[in-house]
Amino acid sequence: MQRGIILWGQLFLLGTFLFGLPSFLTAEEPDRTVKILELRPLIQEAIQNNPEVAASHEQVKAMQERIPQARTLEDPEVKIQLWNTPESLDLTKSQRTIYGLAQRFPFPGVLSQQENVAARKADQAAQRLAAKEREITAAIKAAYYDLFYAHQAIEIHHEQIKLLKQFFQIANAKFRVGKGTQVDVLQAQVELAKLLQRLPILEQRRQTAQAHLNTLLDRSPQAPLGVPRKPALRPLLLTLGQLLDQALRLRPELREVDLAAAQFDSETKLARLQYYPKLRVELQRWQNHNTDDGFGGNVTLNIPFSFWTKPKYDAGVREATAKVQVARSRKQTLVNLTRFQVKDLVAQIEATGQVVELYATTVLPQAQQTVKAARAGYRTDRTDFLDLIDAERALITYQLEYFRALVDREQQLAALERVVGVEL
Repeated sequence: MQRGIILWGQLFLLGTFLFGLPSFLTAEEPDRTVKILELRPLIQEAIQNNPEVAASHEQVKAMQERIPQARTLEDPEVKIQLWNTPESLDLTKSQRTIYGLAQRFPFPGVLSQQENVAARKADQAAQRLAAKEREITAAIKAAYYDLFYAHQAIEIHHEQIKLLKQFFQIANAKFRVGKGTQVDVLQAQVELAKLLQRLPILEQRRQTAQAHLNTLLDRSPQAPLGVPRKPALRPLLLTLGQLLDQALRLRPELREVDLAAAQFDSETKLARLQYYPKLRVELQRWQNHNTDDGFGGNVTLNIPFSFWTKPKYDAGVREATAKVQVARSRKQTLVNLTRFQVKDLVAQIEATGQVVELYATTVLPQAQQTVKAARAGYRTDRTDFLDLIDAERALITYQLEYFRALVDREQQLAALERVVGVEL
């Protein structure tokens, strides 16, 4: 039985020598001619085409159209009164016909406060639009760099497949001349098969990242995309204090809360104006039967301070005052959250940047040198094959961790830009 296994292994290796690697150990090379996918045009396209941004634009327009409605008087009223109309309902024989034109006038200051409330609501909608654009921009950047990482993972695995094929050839050659073992050859094949087994998973992740980015762009999920460009390691040019100052001044969500407080302040003033009466003025033209015609009119005032109606106006003032306090509390909560987010994201960016720098200048060069030394040592019988495999495994791990850290830093920068409210 043992001889049969050894014989099968020798035949397998002979077939490998003569015909190359088996088909299940081959993999297609990534297409090197794919065009580079640039980030800036994607952001512009998303802001123009994203349905959420489009809906926010229309919401701003809708809220702006409320301003002229709020500052305009109520519709005038026209009336006709017929007095002592005969039983025949002949309107021409009425003893008196009164034509009236009436207009209601709110107390001075009511219309201006209504306009202020409507304007503040429109301004809040504009800030929500700005916040949505920042959100979509951050989401595009995150999806873009996720796609970049997916492409890099596939490319790294293809490079490692090439490297393992070389290891296989070295082990094979040593085995043929009696300096190596069959175990080394089989171990190389196992490691190669493990890498190839990961490729379908990596391709699925690439397709998912591509579909996510296309969805944000309002494209078909299957729409083709190029390969994202490798990000440069951009330094933070602003200090933590400067970033906090910009965030507290420019963050759209904070400006929206400020506008909400101003709106509720105007609503409080408007509620207090409800204590004052509204005026109704009516001009009349009288047509009399068998007597002279004439003009008339009347003035009507409501009585908001009557003891049975005043409580509802008191409640309106209390409601508006409470809303002001709610807006101020919301602002303080958001200020505290903004300070934490800026501090946390700056710390993450600095830490991740140090990791990227360490991988680029120390870890990766040393790992690559280790692989070269292990390969040279294995050729000359100074190291065994397991040392070579361990060096290769470490290299692929470090390469993936390097690109993961690079992508994490760019996504953290995008999150910081969203909090600060401007590009950094």
